[in-house]
Amino acid sequence: MGFADLSGLPYPWDTLEDVRATARAHPGGVVDLSIGTPVDPTPQVVRDALAAASDAHGYPLTHGTPALREAVTGWFARRRGVPGLDPDAVLPTVGSKELVGLLPSLLRLGPGDVVVHPAVAYPTYDVGARLAGATPLATDDVDAWAGRRDVRLVWVNSPGNPTGEVADVAHLRRVVEAAREIGAVVVGDECYAELPWADAWVGDDGVSRVPSLLDPRVTGGGTEGLLAAYSLSKQSNVAGYRAAFVAGDPTLVSGLLATRKHLGMIVPAPVQAAMTAALGDDAHVAAQREVYRGRRAALLGALGTAGFVVDGSEAGLYLWARPADGTPLAGATSRDLAAWFARRGILVGPGEFYGDAGRSHVRVALTAPDGSVAEAVARITTL
Repeated sequence: MGFADLSGLPYPWDTLEDVRATARAHPGGVVDLSIGTPVDPTPQVVRDALAAASDAHGYPLTHGTPALREAVTGWFARRRGVPGLDPDAVLPTVGSKELVGLLPSLLRLGPGDVVVHPAVAYPTYDVGARLAGATPLATDDVDAWAGRRDVRLVWVNSPGNPTGEVADVAHLRRVVEAAREIGAVVVGDECYAELPWADAWVGDDGVSRVPSLLDPRVTGGGTEGLLAAYSLSKQSNVAGYRAAFVAGDPTLVSGLLATRKHLGMIVPAPVQAAMTAALGDDAHVAAQREVYRGRRAALLGALGTAGFVVDGSEAGLYLWARPADGTPLAGATSRDLAAWFARRGILVGPGEFYGDAGRSHVRVALTAPDGSVAEAVARITTL
């Protein structure tokens, strides 16, 4: 497994110093809506489980404890419409970003291989492909890669970051069918699945109806060639725990497990216990979603008042915003839009960080305390 040299590829957020300086100069201070890091307390049930497992004198299991893997399969059945998942086909990961960034390399991809990812996407898909020496292909059009034998890995991100768009069963099934025809692996990055907003993706019981890549309606009943990745960072406010997992095809998971054993890529035992508790408690997830619902409604209204349109954003932690046609900011670049917010002491994410197709948008995160969100609303709506 060799890695390409990425030293010349700047980390996107490191290029925002001018915008940060402008925001810091605001007399009222900075409201940071740029990065989706949770700001609310970690639920007590999770913290208690972490503390109870803190006497972790032995090495943890790379595969995860049986209790954790059973909790994952139970969660898939209860919350994602995926019954009967094999616990052996579950693998905890050190957060989801390391999985996204390293998966092409862990799958032994390299020069001549193509990795498909969404046109507007989390930049780590692109970086992971380049790290392995493979070629990234940014497209939402299945026909752009269907039938290509050099395509080895296809990323699906639903709900999407930054757009908040949700892929329906028909689209996911089309991706799976096209990938299986050429022997490509499909991975669903589903980290925002527990945060749906559009009525179409919320059941009468309040449970998310965002379809998983592993949904039997998508797979036809088998998980071959498929993996779903999920992080507890957003649903349970445990970004600092680095708590995530991947599940799906037993053969793929077995291969990843073998490699991760050799490399020592292991989730700490107390974190595994905390994950088990978090996955078994739905109440804190529903409560946190209501907190985000209030912040989302406030920011959505403010952006509309200021002449912005929010596209997509059917689920997740972000509002994908652009100036409405005919308004003074219409046609501005995402950097110019970020500067507009910075002059009001607000940091947002320029859409260009997520690909050329995002250059007319900014990403506005819901992850700020209620008081800070209220302050941002006041600044946005003050002419």
